[in-house]
Amino acid sequence: MAKAATKKTDKPEKKGEAPARGRQPVAGHGAAELPSVTVTGYNLELRDKDGFIGDRASKRAFQAKLDEWRDRLGKLDADPFGDVETAEIGKKQLDKALMGEDTELAAVVHGAVEDFAQELAGVIRRFRRTKGWGGVERIAVGGGFRNSRIGELAIARAGILLKADGIDVAMRPIRHHPDEAGLIGAAHLMPAWTLSGHDGLLAIDIGGTNIRAGVVALHLKKAADLSKAEVWRSELWRHADDEPSRTAAVERLAGILQDLIARAGKEGLTLAPVIGIGCPGIIEADGSIDRGGQNLPGGNWESEHFNLPAALTKAIPTIGEHETVVIMHNDAVVQGLSEVPDMQDVKEWGVVTIGTGLGNATYANRA
Repeated sequence: MAKAATKKTDKPEKKGEAPARGRQPVAGHGAAELPSVTVTGYNLELRDKDGFIGDRASKRAFQAKLDEWRDRLGKLDADPFGDVETAEIGKKQLDKALMGEDTELAAVVHGAVEDFAQELAGVIRRFRRTKGWGGVERIAVGGGFRNSRIGELAIARAGILLKADGIDVAMRPIRHHPDEAGLIGAAHLMPAWTLSGHDGLLAIDIGGTNIRAGVVALHLKKAADLSKAEVWRSELWRHADDEPSRTAAVERLAGILQDLIARAGKEGLTLAPVIGIGCPGIIEADGSIDRGGQNLPGGNWESEHFNLPAALTKAIPTIGEHETVVIMHNDAVVQGLSEVPDMQDVKEWGVVTIGTGLGNATYANRA
């Protein structure tokens, strides 16, 4: 995730209230008004003398907390992890240590989880002082860190710390696997009529290390609110290993999408003529990236001469018998949209995604 930046969005006349009649939501890049929610903000940028506040609750921040414990124990030759570099200790290994019989090893991991939870709670406290976050009642936590037992414990502990301070906000892991939430959320970017009569749609989740593309099975007959939507098939490309140019990255992505279209056709799935994209950065109404895309493959995605939606529309002009429509929004916004069906009992809610950085977005449900 790129460094946080601030995106100001148009809001309804009153917080949490539906926009005035006649201002109906349309499918648009980086739109504030979506069919089910108003995006009240994303990529909140807050800094202090030490840098971006969100960086205190990133994957690297957790590794730093674990490193601190190991360094202190190492001075007494008591580090239970031995000579292994912290960066080489994966989530599965940490989960195993946490649940294993070696109590000292488990205690070290518990210490890192507690310290990280304190930082995460501190970040949320600071966020809640801002206008967009002040009324948030529930926060879904996504990103790769969530997909682990240590992540789930850190999320739960942060929520308990906030409640103990009298802050009535619920924190919970995002419902879908984080790799799939970023695809499923794309279905909420566009009005229902664009999806009616179709079995699925193409979705893309772009990151600084990986690009994932897939077909989201909508299951609208089972649930019109998309609560039964799921990823039918997806492909992951770790572009960081290949270091492609920007042009090569777009060509590779278009090839993956064309393969998915062919696979869906062989299985008899009717795809909607739309492609939903979640991408780091501030997304402008014309589909360009204002800032925040510096870690994307090939660089210079923020150039005024580059537009990803336009490039994909040119590469895939039609899906089925209809012209292709591409809709792009910020990746944290899209991942959070996968929670729309489960957030109908609150007025305002948010998402944070714990990865290389801390993605974030806030929403107000539309009446």
